Amino acid sequence: MKALLTASIITMLCWIPNAIAGKLMVAAASNLQYAMEDILEQFRDRHPNDTINVVYGSSGKLSTQIAQGAPYDLYFSADITYPRQLARQGLAASEVMPYGVGRIVLWSATRDASAMTLKDLASEDIQRIAIANPRHAPYGARAREALEAAGVWPQIQDKLILGSNISQAAQFVETGNAQAGIIALSLIMSPRLASSGSYWLIPDSQHKPLEQGYIITQRAADNELAWRFSAFLDSDRVRQIMRDNGFDLPDDQPGASSIDDTTQQSFNAGDQQASSGA
Repeated sequence: MKALLTASIITMLCWIPNAIAGKLMVAAASNLQYAMEDILEQFRDRHPNDTINVVYGSSGKLSTQIAQGAPYDLYFSADITYPRQLARQGLAASEVMPYGVGRIVLWSATRDASAMTLKDLASEDIQRIAIANPRHAPYGARAREALEAAGVWPQIQDKLILGSNISQAAQFVETGNAQAGIIALSLIMSPRLASSGSYWLIPDSQHKPLEQGYIITQRAADNELAWRFSAFLDSDRVRQIMRDNGFDLPDDQPGASSIDDTTQQSFNAGDQQASSGA
């Protein structure tokens, strides 16, 4: 009963504009960037006096920074394993809360990727392939799993350009430094990239699930804004934002993916490529 009452109070506070102004520093996986911007816009409309700053990066590196004392109040990971590890170390004030399930796509700014599969990456006319570094970026780890499942990992290793995070991997493809890449669907659906290339949705049967989760860190245990923002994340509006940005939700029914595995969606590639220094 006490837990239910606490949850009700937090939810009520979430919808009271300017109840208490506060500040937050958030660490978030790069694939969440565009969804988070939409979420923050909605939250700031209701709480304009609150200040929330976000640092984006690879989930593994951000987790290491928190373990070493970095001043983050919330941590959103592209792999729920990382916040669970921090919780076991006593660095979480909240439970580990799932917020989405990510998807990966084969994307190109110069080719019709909607007509390709991962096996096509072994072709001699594809010389550079971008993925996030599998050592500390969950989307890079899932890219490697998919390439291994497709049987092409040994043939393409020498072609790989590794981004420090999934956003940098996308940038390599966008600027022409890589002819193709395995990128987060959530980035490809952003206004910036949606009209600059084409993609093929990689079946999720070819890799482990990209279950994503977040925590309120121990540093923010008494930060009222952290708990209000967390309550807001469970609202229907935020859930729709996540779906609109290419995420499935943890409690979606099996088989009810927001994106059909058989769907191959393409966009007209731009006539010009950005310079490699962009």
